[in-house]
Amino acid sequence: MIPKKMEKFLNERLPEATLKTHLKKDNGKCYLEFSNVDEHLLSRLGIIVDKLGPYLVSCIWDEKSPIEIGGYLVVDNLSMGQPSMGGIRMLPNIIPSDIHNLARGMTLKNAAANLPYGGGKSGIVAERDITIEHRNEIIRGFAKLIHRYIDIYLPGPDVGTNDADMKTIATENGIDCVLSKPAEMGGNRIDELGAAAGGVVIALQTLLQIMPRLRVLSQFANLEIPESNDLKVLIQGFGAVGAHVARIMKERIPEAKVIGISDLEGYLFNESGLPINDLFKLWEEKRLVTNNYFQEKIISEGYKHPTKFSTNRNNLLLENAFCLMPAAPVFNYLGVRLSESPSITVDRMGDWALIVEGANTYSPDPNRKAARTRMEQMVYREKGVMIANDYLVNSGGVIFAAQEHIIKSPDYLQIPEEMLGDSKAVEKWLKDHAKDFSELSKRRLKAGEEYREDVIHHNMIELVDLLAANPDMLPSTAAERISLQRLTAKESERTAKDIMISIPTIDVNSRIQDAAALMIEKNSGIIAVLSQNKLVGVVTDWDVTSAVASDSCDVELEKVMTKDVILASPDFSILDIVRELEQYQISAMPVVEQGKVLGMVNSDLITQRYFLEYLQTH
Repeated sequence: MIPKKMEKFLNERLPEATLKTHLKKDNGKCYLEFSNVDEHLLSRLGIIVDKLGPYLVSCIWDEKSPIEIGGYLVVDNLSMGQPSMGGIRMLPNIIPSDIHNLARGMTLKNAAANLPYGGGKSGIVAERDITIEHRNEIIRGFAKLIHRYIDIYLPGPDVGTNDADMKTIATENGIDCVLSKPAEMGGNRIDELGAAAGGVVIALQTLLQIMPRLRVLSQFANLEIPESNDLKVLIQGFGAVGAHVARIMKERIPEAKVIGISDLEGYLFNESGLPINDLFKLWEEKRLVTNNYFQEKIISEGYKHPTKFSTNRNNLLLENAFCLMPAAPVFNYLGVRLSESPSITVDRMGDWALIVEGANTYSPDPNRKAARTRMEQMVYREKGVMIANDYLVNSGGVIFAAQEHIIKSPDYLQIPEEMLGDSKAVEKWLKDHAKDFSELSKRRLKAGEEYREDVIHHNMIELVDLLAANPDMLPSTAAERISLQRLTAKESERTAKDIMISIPTIDVNSRIQDAAALMIEKNSGIIAVLSQNKLVGVVTDWDVTSAVASDSCDVELEKVMTKDVILASPDFSILDIVRELEQYQISAMPVVEQGKVLGMVNSDLITQRYFLEYLQTH
């Protein structure tokens, strides 16, 4: 059944007629699908369409399930490559606009990491206080729902889901249909390895070397870079990212000091440096650190203890340090206006020279982007604080995860089709192949580490160079430009095979009314006519209209179809497609290879995807 909160949201936002016209069903599985041509309807869901996307928004649920199974999927953009890649968030109040914001972040993050994947995200609407058995049923049911989109969406874990859930999805859908699996399936424990955190530290190390280039800007004229033994860092959010940032900093820059950390229960501060090894062990045991450390260590010594504890976690941002690393799931850790509910307002922030964002802070929402611009104008331009934006530095997780798809599982390590969905059989099969999966996991880990080091290092160089060359540019604008330049470059390389969509097909012996019915069913203005699975013509909505006007509704397709078909080869570039459409004044072409119909391209598709002019003017 559809989750009640989801049903209420959709009924409030969408007309009943829309629910009927856009709803597709498959044996109880329900798919309410919208593309970026449905701009008005998407705006009702809180999603603003722009030149980047979204490519697809789907509200999905299982009406035959005895428990509530449903949620949302957004494929934002496929310019970098297909499928899209992004995690599954599982929260009770998730809505489509939340998923779209996250999917757009993945579009930019994957582009910034130069990964051959589009940006996508999904969300399960589910309560937190459910049994393990209930939770597993939801994950299995959601896996079956998203199987429909296996060619355009690769899921991974996110808030509320984990690698065990990805194992469940792989068991249902196949080993290479999901990312961030456990090592027993050839994946890596990305959170335990600190994949995203490692990227944040790499960014810090690079910036310490190249930030002097910013002295050409007036606000950085007096910038001083500390030696490693004088480097002091604050970490807002000592969690899955923040705790590993501290650990990895200890390994890579041992002389540096983490002098302040915060979590949900408060913050700790010690000007001489916090005991990171002890705090990391405490985090591994209890997850919440600040109050536990206060109870176990500070309270016995009282005022003599050198570490300060406060229950107001946001006050960490009052403290001074060379670098602040926001790693808490807070969009506006800094804000200009109190109405924005920031962790702290800019006028009260500590004295810093650098912010390296470990948490995801990007949002395409116009109001949030405006708030971000106001913040950067104050912090970067007036106060002279360099900002390294989230998706340029914290992409280590997606880089590691992507190796599971870039380095494919060999055929003999694909779960046999007859075992899919049978967890006991799959478990035994995994044990039989444990050694091979272990070796595959190590290969992918090594590739991920090397790739992460290279791409984040170069991202920081590009960011600083852009900012140093343009005094009017803000860090968020520069970061977007880095991603958009990569999207543009990839878009120009794409071919008809990369961007084509499916085209309905019909046998040449069918009649005109059969074609008309198929056009309505598939919502398509063109149909490929086949004879012995080879293309022999096309029928368009104009052909059907002409037949009706001449009272020829009952004739065979061969008598009304267009036989001299303008075709697109699979390797046609976007420019080739545009030229053909313009030269022959047509709106669509089948994509054909050796007589076999692969799909079609049309003018709407080009309009949606060919956004070079937009990128050049923004």
